[in-house]
Amino acid sequence: MKKIKWSAAILIGLGLFASCVSKPAQKKVEQKPNIIYFLVDDMGYGDLGCYGQTKFETPNLDKLAAEGIKFTQHYCGTAVCAPSRSSLLTGQHTGHTYIRGNKELFNEAGDAIEGQAPLTAENITIAEVLKSAGYATGCFGKWGLGVPGSEGDPLNQGFDEFLGANCQRMAHSFYPPYLWHNDEKLMLEGNDWTQKKTYAADVMQNGALNFIKENKDKPFFAYVACTLPHAELISPKDSIWAMFDGKYADDEVPYDLSTNPNYTMDYGPGKAEAYWKYCSQEQPLATYASMVYRMDAYMGQIMEQLEDLGIDENTIIMFASDNGPHTEGGAVPAFFNSYGPLRGVKRDLYEGGIRTAFITRWPAKIPAGSVSDHISAFWDVMPTLADAAGIELEAEGDGISFLPTLLGNTDQQKKHDHMYWELNVAGGRVAARWNNWKGVVYKVEKAKNPTFELYDLSTDLGETNNVAANHPDVVKHLKEIIMKEHMHSELFPFEVARINNN
Repeated sequence: MKKIKWSAAILIGLGLFASCVSKPAQKKVEQKPNIIYFLVDDMGYGDLGCYGQTKFETPNLDKLAAEGIKFTQHYCGTAVCAPSRSSLLTGQHTGHTYIRGNKELFNEAGDAIEGQAPLTAENITIAEVLKSAGYATGCFGKWGLGVPGSEGDPLNQGFDEFLGANCQRMAHSFYPPYLWHNDEKLMLEGNDWTQKKTYAADVMQNGALNFIKENKDKPFFAYVACTLPHAELISPKDSIWAMFDGKYADDEVPYDLSTNPNYTMDYGPGKAEAYWKYCSQEQPLATYASMVYRMDAYMGQIMEQLEDLGIDENTIIMFASDNGPHTEGGAVPAFFNSYGPLRGVKRDLYEGGIRTAFITRWPAKIPAGSVSDHISAFWDVMPTLADAAGIELEAEGDGISFLPTLLGNTDQQKKHDHMYWELNVAGGRVAARWNNWKGVVYKVEKAKNPTFELYDLSTDLGETNNVAANHPDVVKHLKEIIMKEHMHSELFPFEVARINNN
């Protein structure tokens, strides 16, 4: 597992080597940067104006991109929530990271319990790495990596403060009865399983803003895991909603809960089903757009607060989505072209399911208006932030720091030989990228002879032309990568050996 080792420069700066190393009197130790990682839930690659969205605006994130760097080839951990977030937080791709799927847990009576399969004590997270360097650490939003009080609880994974929905199912409602604040339930005014008054996403956003303000005088890491724009599709009837009410009236198809049995299972006290009951929605298009706009407004609040506190210059903001756009609760990603030029949505290992909009701003260091086609992924974030904070990782992780790219030193940037993803749904799905070649296999375990699909992303970004028959050597090499990168997990059994049969 990863070990954390201080670089000599940071140790000297903290005075830990004072008895044996002299620090030049006039040399000023550079302050470690504050870090905000803003992760949204189920937003598509093409849902921001700066990535091509034309049917609604995202002014604050467009501004963030204009003041920082926009990546065009950045990837999620995988195409669904929990394993993707596990990849982000542990610096491991989904062939190695402990959490490989959205695994629900049940008690002896067969009732779903609150929270999903937990990270273990052996897992080292970004929060633990940064906390070891003196950072205040806070998580605000959806967690989904461990039952409250378990080893996977955010308070046991390096976070000083947590305010949000520990359980993914609870996060499917934007008006739950309560959120967790550290190890206590925070009851939300006017909310129960039927009444809706307090919008939970606003509460979690306010928690993040308070954390930033309270820790403005020391380095902090805020993991803002915003639940927007995940289903259920619902927005407060406020000024943001007024901007979209009726905007797409000619194209709206109301979402009627009673005619969608796949999403009518209830969850609450005494319920055995594992999924939330999404609400009906008369205007799903307007609601989705308003949710993305609201998320953009949250980013605007953070940017404004950093400027007001005088700490924006030395604060790194990273923005991404955990996977591609969803189709639940009445969402229609095709209407907004949410996946942009890509193929696929949430749960797909085609590009639309795993490639994400990714923006980073650090005014003191990153040249404004930069655009990068560097190929990177969630598992690169840990070494990048450790690098920025002056921490050396002795790691068995899968990431490569892309700090040189952020700083404009592209000639110093190391690159991945290949990339790998897997997902334990629908009989198993795997994908690998080598240079511009992309291999995708669906129904790895269920199909008698799973089909190996091969795409050349340099000429076929939309993955429409399977050229596997024309390039047997490339197929062979990608199969070798898949066999090498998959590590069997007892928690999420998944075998890839059968792809060699075709």
